[in-house]
Amino acid sequence: MAKEKTTFTCTECGGTSPRWLGKCPSCGAWNTLIEQVAEAAPGKNRLSAPQGYAGLANAQPVLPLAAIEAQDVARTPSGIDELDRVLGGGIVEGGVVLIGGDPGIGKSTLLLQAMDALQRAGLPTLYVTGEESGAQVALRSRRLGIDGSQVQLLAEIQLEKILATVEATQPAVVVIDSIQTTYSDQLTSAPGSVAQVRECAAHLTRMAKGTGIAVILVGHVTKEGALAGPRVLEHMVDTVLYFEGDTHSQFRLVRAIKNRFGAVNEIGVFAMTEKGLKGVSNPSAIFLSQHSEPVPGSCVMVTLEGTRPLLVEIQALVDTGGPSPRRLSVGLDKDRLAMLLAVLHRHAGVACMDQDVFVNAVGGVRISEPAADLAVMLAITSSLRGKALPRGFLAFGEVGLAGEVRPAPRGQERLKEAAKLGFSVAVVPKANAPKKPIEGLTIHAVERVDEAMDVVRGM
Repeated sequence: MAKEKTTFTCTECGGTSPRWLGKCPSCGAWNTLIEQVAEAAPGKNRLSAPQGYAGLANAQPVLPLAAIEAQDVARTPSGIDELDRVLGGGIVEGGVVLIGGDPGIGKSTLLLQAMDALQRAGLPTLYVTGEESGAQVALRSRRLGIDGSQVQLLAEIQLEKILATVEATQPAVVVIDSIQTTYSDQLTSAPGSVAQVRECAAHLTRMAKGTGIAVILVGHVTKEGALAGPRVLEHMVDTVLYFEGDTHSQFRLVRAIKNRFGAVNEIGVFAMTEKGLKGVSNPSAIFLSQHSEPVPGSCVMVTLEGTRPLLVEIQALVDTGGPSPRRLSVGLDKDRLAMLLAVLHRHAGVACMDQDVFVNAVGGVRISEPAADLAVMLAITSSLRGKALPRGFLAFGEVGLAGEVRPAPRGQERLKEAAKLGFSVAVVPKANAPKKPIEGLTIHAVERVDEAMDVVRGM
């Protein structure tokens, strides 16, 4: 009997190699090649050109951009405001959404709530579950208080049967929970393998584009937090959403990292309750600690998440260290923290060489923009000197290696959000100072770090 031919496939990019290598020749990732049986030639796969999608392969005429009719895509609200915000306004006809997150963080719960809201709004929906039985999903809906739901449920993992059901029922929105459990009988590899995930996602995407049915795929994540499966999976879909937050915490963040129909890096904030996930209308309250009196080492900043300004408290703790002082940051870039400490020493005369420095962004939010620099430096200085910043104080601005304070984008919106929430004093870059005064907010515009320190010392 002839030995089956095997190839080695990269779990990151889907590239193949005839033999095992420590480093993938396609994407350069280490220890990602896994052995699997070589698949049949594409011509033997009857799904490679299904009759229902044959028209998609026809050549399209070449037209100049000016001659192509373009209009905004129609959106259907999901019934959950925070989810609509992340999606860019609602579900798009024929759009494909991939949503990932840790086990038990609330992916299935949120989608079940959204499907029920769409069904009650008059749109036919289909929920395909491959990880749970129909009885388990029904039991979850009872726990969530979804009584008398008319969402169509299909417990199936075979791709061909799912496509046949979709064609027979013609829903407006389909949820596949999850793409890693779905398999095609035309491939011999196991469900969850690179080939199966890529092939099933490709056919579901083709079905969505050919029929106008919106498809939502649930994806597993690796222990590093990235979506499992080949990286090409994220390129196939229109929108990629990530669930963030600790399963032990009440709050969840849904972040869009790719969206062909809306703003990227938009976030939605949810609270996990007994009745499922509820949108949080004022998320700044989550990221601000409630101190009865101002405490040293605390400074509030305004960060931008997509189109939404959020007030976040930055906390710093400076303590006597040993011969090798530690620099630890949670929610902020560790390398940037080391750079800010050097700038603080060189241009403001604040030395922390022999001190342990710990910095934390309250509420589990991750801040990637450099506008947090000034708030971090002021929080560190406040903790080092044991002097609290005044009540209602906030600061934002990027700090350069020469000690200059650079402007942050959309500074006016940040200041207006702070004034709306009752803040009274702000230290901001000079370029972000508003031309017209903002009622109730005293603004100190600075150009350099030492100027900001002098302003704080005089308060």
